[in-house]
Formats: sequence, C-alpha cells, structure tokens
Amino acid sequence: MDSAALDRFEASRGRLASLAYRLLGSAADAEDAVQDTFLRWQAADREHVEVPEAWLTKVVTNLCLDRLRSAQARHERAAGVLLPEPLLEGDPMLGPAATFEQRESVSLAVLTLMERLSPVERAAYVLREAFSYPHAEIAGILDISESASQQHVHRARRRVAAERRGGHEVDPASARRIVEEFLAAATSGRTERLVELLTDDVTAVSDGAGLTRRLLRYDTPERVASFVRAGFKPSPAKRRMAGGSLAIHIAQVNGAPAALVVVGERVVGVAAFEISDGRIAYLRGIAAADRLARVNEAWRRHAYGEPVVEAW
Repeated sequence: MDSAALDRFEASRGRLASLAYRLLGSAADAEDAVQDTFLRWQAADREHVEVPEAWLTKVVTNLCLDRLRSAQARHERAAGVLLPEPLLEGDPMLGPAATFEQRESVSLAVLTLMERLSPVERAAYVLREAFSYPHAEIAGILDISESASQQHVHRARRRVAAERRGGHEVDPASARRIVEEFLAAATSGRTERLVELLTDDVTAVSDGAGLTRRLLRYDTPERVASFVRAGFKPSPAKRRMAGGSLAIHIAQVNGAPAALVVVGERVVGVAAFEISDGRIAYLRGIAAADRLARVNEAWRRHAYGEPVVEAW
C-alpha cells in the first residue's frame, strides 16, 4: 500500500472507530472492525473507489452488522449478559459531540436501548443521529431504499424516545454534587439518605463483575439502596479480593457522571449514573475486566486528581 492510501485510511480511522463503537457498544469489537476494514482497504482495487470515505464507511458498517447478526451476539443480547463498554471523557472513540443528538447517541442509556433495535435500525439511527448522513447516503451504505432508511430511523427514534428516561442534559457540576452525596451516604451506611437521592422509579443493573450469566437488576428505591449499600460497604474481604485498598474517584463516562473504583493504578469498577430532576434515576455497575480495558488504558495515561473516598 502506498503512503497516500495509508494516509487516507488513517484520516478516517477515528470516525470509523467512533461509528463502530456506537454500533457495537464495545471498544474492543470496534477496534477489530476497524482493523478488518483496513485489511479490506489494503486488498481493494483502490483505483476504482470513487469516494474513499463512503467506501470505508460502508465496509465498517456492514462488518458491524455481520457482528450484530452473529449467533453469539444474538445470544448475548437475548440473555442480557452485557452492558455497553464505558469510555472516559476525552476518549476519541466517543466521536462527534457538537450536538445534543451526537452526545446522546453515545450515552450508556441510548447504547443500551439500541440493543433492542434490529441491526439495520441501529445502523440507520447511528448514521443519521450521530453522523448526520442524509437518507440517500444511508440507503447506499445499507443497500436499502431511501424511504426504507427514513422508516428505520423513524422507528428507531420512536422506540428510543419511548423508553429513554429524562433525555435531557444535566449540569455537570450539579450532577457531581449529587454523586458525591450518593457516595458519602453509600460508604457511611446512611441508607435513608440513599433512598432520598433516588427517583421513585429508579433502576440499578450490574454485570456482577462478569461472574453471572445474566445482569443483576434491582428496582424500587429501597432495593437499590440496599444493593448499593452492600456493594459499597468496605470490608477486609473486599480489599483482599481487589488486591489492595480501594479509592473512589468521580469522572465523566460517556457524557455522564460516574464513580470509578480504583486499586493502585487499576480501575476495577465503574458505576455510571443517570440524573433526573436532581435525583438518580438509573445506575449501571460495570466490573467485568474485559469491559474495563480501554478505561484502564486512559486512566494510566492521565492524572484524574484526588479521590472523593480514600483508603476505602
């Protein structure tokens, strides 16, 4: 491959990775899809590729669709064993964030809801909402008609909107204060205060550190508060299991506030929060090691300040 062809691909790599992440909900799978796209680009008769950006977008999208349609992916979605892989603020894979729709499309909430869409609906929705592709181009990428593209996007928007809680942006400083109060109550055992910080229809889900075959799910403020209190209660056994004393930091994950549980320089858990009207409406706990690899890479590269809870 000549340097011009390589440079052309590299100029598109970030956009392709961001697109693949939104489609797959996994940074590792997104990186694999981008690498497979590179191999296709390397083997292609590039003299006959009129618009390289369009060609690369079509290839990576269809590689992602193949993954979404695979038997393993269908089984994992049906079993409900995975949560989207979290990404720290500043990760280039989060992609375009100039509009509310672009930021919303990469939130953990919407990535989770998109698991309920068909692969084609998901692709059409992401291409339109996050990357502002016109329906004519989406039709070409997905090999469907322009009217079918419009229908897929309309259905996807309707389904996401129907199940999306809140769906509005929260002031980061206000959200941080709520999370700080939540962590103070959780680590000190003030269950009543935890309940006060939760909405009446709150939901919490956890991947059980990848040790369970289904997501753990809790609803009602009392059940969620009990689950949180048990999870955040310090103990010698937890320290031994984690390999040392734990500290808790607050960071932005996929555009929302999150608590990062850290041992030394290693992130061992992420609790991501959705805030609605000054209270916590949804909590996602992610501790499966393979879902934290990219968070750990970013964590080791940057300094994130002092923890809000030390020597937990």
